[in-house]
Amino acid sequence: MDIHVVQPGDTLYGLARRYGVPLDRLLWDNQLQDPSQLAVGQALVVRYPEETLTLRPGETLREAARRGGLSLRQLLRNNPQLADGAAAGQTLVLSFQQEKLGVLSVSGDAYPDIAPALLERTLPFLTALSPFACTYDAGGVLSPPADWGMAGRAKAMGVRPLLLLANLLPDGSFSPELAHTLLTDGAVQGQLLASLLALYRREGFGGVDLDLEYVPGEDAAAYARFVSRLRERIAPLGGTVTVDLAPKTSADQPGALYEGHDYRLLGQAADFVFLMTYEWGHTYGPPMAVAPLRNVRLAAEYAGREIPPQKIWLGIPNYGYDWPLPYRQGSRARSLSNPEAVRLAYETRTAIRFDQAAQSPWFRYGDGEGREHEVWFEDPRSIRAKLDLARELGFRGVSYWNLMRPFPQNWAVLNALYQIREADAP
Repeated sequence: MDIHVVQPGDTLYGLARRYGVPLDRLLWDNQLQDPSQLAVGQALVVRYPEETLTLRPGETLREAARRGGLSLRQLLRNNPQLADGAAAGQTLVLSFQQEKLGVLSVSGDAYPDIAPALLERTLPFLTALSPFACTYDAGGVLSPPADWGMAGRAKAMGVRPLLLLANLLPDGSFSPELAHTLLTDGAVQGQLLASLLALYRREGFGGVDLDLEYVPGEDAAAYARFVSRLRERIAPLGGTVTVDLAPKTSADQPGALYEGHDYRLLGQAADFVFLMTYEWGHTYGPPMAVAPLRNVRLAAEYAGREIPPQKIWLGIPNYGYDWPLPYRQGSRARSLSNPEAVRLAYETRTAIRFDQAAQSPWFRYGDGEGREHEVWFEDPRSIRAKLDLARELGFRGVSYWNLMRPFPQNWAVLNALYQIREADAP
């Protein structure tokens, strides 16, 4: 695999000839809406097919995968065009000229209203999926999402669905009071655990994902005890418990987001942990990379000292931000998808730059009202840097927040460099 950074005068046809790959391959791997619209500085994924087969008349994709000696999931990963259907005579890629660097588990979160076509395109790349989210009230009564349909579709694709529990209020904010009540009131905790296990069995989940944020510092030990108690009940059912962790760099890091997350205790209590290593650049903050690699590394290295690395999933953001300039305290950035950021650069005739320290792409542009904007997002280069960090530190895998927006280049890079773990168990 190569990553080509578009230069002035580049065309997709010329790049296909230069790299010796089919034009269709470049289109599929990068999911370009219009091949004539390339932004200067845009990163393109180039993959080199090695072994192929031709789909026979009447042959199903499952049969073709069996004939080619690989799983249906891997066939779908290698051929993103199959999401649009397959036809006899079509050439399918069985393998690429790329040695895998290792094995990673891959997970992500998605809301129930995710576009069905997007979910189907994404599931082949996942080890686990967390539908977001099951909430609860002060009495421990659960409020699951109205539709668990994606959990069923995940199981059908061989993906482990996780029951995600969050201390969210109806307005979408995290409640330290709800966390405190759950962790310190035995009756509330008993009610919630009973209801959670009943829901878990009924819907056929493969694990629980705990996203309790802004846990009061005095409840840190109680949180770990709750995780142990939950794990004792989930393990006999063949499930696992994952805990989402704020990105700390020291045990005594101050701040409401961090103080209730004791890495060592939670790492001992849980099967896995998910590091929420993103949101340094955020909606109300100054312009900067959402997940600058230097910051991600500091948090990841600290986690690796406190928790066995094979329990850790590194968080990766699947979005960027567009900030109006000059930045003023309290001003709001607009969230956008990574492909949308590239299209914005093209439409405004702006060259994309790449910050080597942050390992993130960015650019500035002027809008129609004479105001300047600054955009930071993710691209194949930044994704590769994060995947390489997970491998370097010996982590179990990576997890995406969130899967609601398409980012086909991410999956192309991931599939080119790593074997995706098919199932996760302790």
